[in-house]
Amino acid sequence: MRIYLVIMDETEEARAALRFASRRAAKTEGGVHILALVQPQDFVAFGGVQATIEEEARDRAEVLATSAAGSMWSESGRMPTIAVRQGEGEKVIREYLQEHPEVAALVLGAAPEGNPGPLVAYFSHVSGSLPCPVFVVPGGLSDEDIDRLS
Repeated sequence: MRIYLVIMDETEEARAALRFASRRAAKTEGGVHILALVQPQDFVAFGGVQATIEEEARDRAEVLATSAAGSMWSESGRMPTIAVRQGEGEKVIREYLQEHPEVAALVLGAAPEGNPGPLVAYFSHVSGSLPCPVFVVPGGLSDEDIDRLS
């Protein structure tokens, strides 16, 4: 079974990557893993305040991932695997790929203009050392284009 890993955040690029991955999974009888990242907090407050800030960030990531999973379920009838991890994006994704050798492809969405985004830039650069291919969904594609290509 092919598993497609999508990194979920609040961007349109992530939504496009999820659409592509869910369509590919449906056509290949595969599955989707959604990984929501919680970035480390730069601000260090007193213990209780810091814990509250970190908990709120994790709650937002969980809601985002659950919402994306619900959308995927309603569109395709398939429920993805959801994971929420805290840390630097590139490192967390590499660790996830090592822990999940069943992942067949990392699916990322690129920004429609200018810099494609930090994850696309990083993983394009190191793609030769990854255990799976990287699919980059162009940001300027319509839903119809994504459906046709997937």
